[in-house]
Amino acid sequence: MFEAPIRERWITGDKSYGQISDDICRPIENPPTKAWWGGFTLSFIFFCALVFGLTYSVWNGLGTWGINKTVGWAWDITNFVFWIGIGHAGTLISAILLLFRQKWRMSINRSAEAMTIFAVMCAGVFPIFHMGRVWNGFWCLPLPNNFGSIWVNFSSPLLWDVFAISTYFTVSLFFWYMGLIPDIATVRDRAKTKMTKFFYNLLSMGWNGSMRTWMRYEIVCLILAGISTPLVLSVHTIVSFDFATSIVPGWHTTIFPPYFVAGAIFSGFGMVLTLLVIARKVMKYEDYITINHLDAMCKVVMLTGTIVGCAYITEFFIAWYSGVEYEQYAFINRATGPYWWAYWTMMSCNLLAPQVFWFKKLRRHPNFIFFMSIIVNIGMWFERFVIIVTSLHRDYLTSSWIMYYPTWVEVCIFLGTFGLFFTCYFVFCKLMPTISIAETKAIMPLDQLPIAKKRMAAEAAHAH
Repeated sequence: MFEAPIRERWITGDKSYGQISDDICRPIENPPTKAWWGGFTLSFIFFCALVFGLTYSVWNGLGTWGINKTVGWAWDITNFVFWIGIGHAGTLISAILLLFRQKWRMSINRSAEAMTIFAVMCAGVFPIFHMGRVWNGFWCLPLPNNFGSIWVNFSSPLLWDVFAISTYFTVSLFFWYMGLIPDIATVRDRAKTKMTKFFYNLLSMGWNGSMRTWMRYEIVCLILAGISTPLVLSVHTIVSFDFATSIVPGWHTTIFPPYFVAGAIFSGFGMVLTLLVIARKVMKYEDYITINHLDAMCKVVMLTGTIVGCAYITEFFIAWYSGVEYEQYAFINRATGPYWWAYWTMMSCNLLAPQVFWFKKLRRHPNFIFFMSIIVNIGMWFERFVIIVTSLHRDYLTSSWIMYYPTWVEVCIFLGTFGLFFTCYFVFCKLMPTISIAETKAIMPLDQLPIAKKRMAAEAAHAH
């Protein structure tokens, strides 16, 4: 007879409820460490580079970028799609896994949700400043105006992006903040100074921990999860429509929506792994972000990486099967043209590299997982670069063929968005619990608690 193995626990270390609160609140209550100050300072320097690069671009115009008449979309839109993709894992972990009652999300959902907010902020920088005249950005909104017959084109996927991403950001922000409220109340109750207590009391919105409060809280979380779940599919699907609804060879294909969604989850989980492997070591969260969590996420990375690789191969097949010479040339040019190195970097990082996670030992080795998470995000950035640049730099007329090279301004802005992302993340780690205290306590089995063990031992002794 088959006997199912006992599932390994998601929380280790024989923690009590009090110890969980102490461990998770320690970074908030203690002064910042040297490692925190070092990371925050470096991130803030890169953030200043972002401010400088954007100011320089607005002052001197987009001629400071490497874009040209043939390659009008280049590094900026590549980075936009890249950051939007990274933000997908947060909503997936928070909403979909919540609806499916997956307990392994409990220790990682908070960091993933915060990552979503900061990634969407970074993504929003690029289309806004790509307009050139930033002060006219409100023309993208359907507002009555006195400038003549100017009205937004509701048939354009570019306008759909405005609504989809703003909705995605708003719902994700509400979902993230709702989940924080019980933990903010815990920090409030542990506060030692009046100023700290006032600050967290204001953010906790009068949380009192009653049964009625918990019931309403869970209902609202489920409603937000239900609203967020379609966004996981819709947002990157609409981003893919920016390309799929065009007539550019290499872009107008029906495989883009599911292919972009799988790629977004793939890159998003890669960034979550990067953050969590560092956090569990620096913040001493090994008992909460366990090897089992990393193992589960590596399986998702392996699955989505395989789906993305299948999409790459399908694109080549359909280009051949269509018999359209322009379509065939677009893909042959990707693999053998001037940007061949970018294409094969993409294939190596996204299709071949994740297959190592078939081996259990490699899925449970934190240092190797960290290395692979970096490889995943490098590969996904190159995927967006390959799709955009290699499809544009050689069009129907050979007289307009041209190469694209990024300028120092574009590089400065791109690196600066990492500064914005990590600056926000370091501030978040210092002010808010990076692991959900309430949800972590909810998945603690009674036989794991020291007090429960003593009570059970006493009852057993009394029975004998």
